Amino acid sequence: MEVINRYLETQASLCFSELYNRYSGKIFSKCLSLLKDEELAQDATQEVFTKIFLNLSKFGEKAKFSTWVYSITYNFCIDYLRRKKKMQNLFADDKEVDKLADVADEVPDEALLEMEVRQLRTVLDGIPVDDKAVLLMKYQDDMSIRDISELLNKTESAVKMKLKRAKEKAFRLKNDLFMEAAL
Repeated sequence: MEVINRYLETQASLCFSELYNRYSGKIFSKCLSLLKDEELAQDATQEVFTKIFLNLSKFGEKAKFSTWVYSITYNFCIDYLRRKKKMQNLFADDKEVDKLADVADEVPDEALLEMEVRQLRTVLDGIPVDDKAVLLMKYQDDMSIRDISELLNKTESAVKMKLKRAKEKAFRLKNDLFMEAAL
């Protein structure tokens, strides 16, 4: 917080550099995990930092600074992916078929944790980016339901439901992949 306050008061490049050094690696990592392209992730990191420094005075200290930074990063990447998908959909049929069947029971966390890393990557790449992001927040970034709800501006129960559905999709895809491999 001290560095942020110093930067807001003085606009000193040293403070900017300190914040950049502290958060750029984490931002790049998150961008890369969501965008799946190193060049895009580098560009996104720069864009995110621009947003951070243009909006630094709006940081209200309601959440941790790292959560605020994560929120900007996540929203930037999701917006980028949505714009990209929208552009792709201009050339494709707008009608999508809902492939999801109802699952009676919640998929236990252990089912996801037992997947091999290769399987997990394949499964995560096969589910919608919003679902992937919420699973990564919970299980890779070890964020609490409360932090995720603040980040996504949703209620905690909505986040729990989103996690439940994302796990169901991931588990279903894993089973489909396993069945294909067995054939």
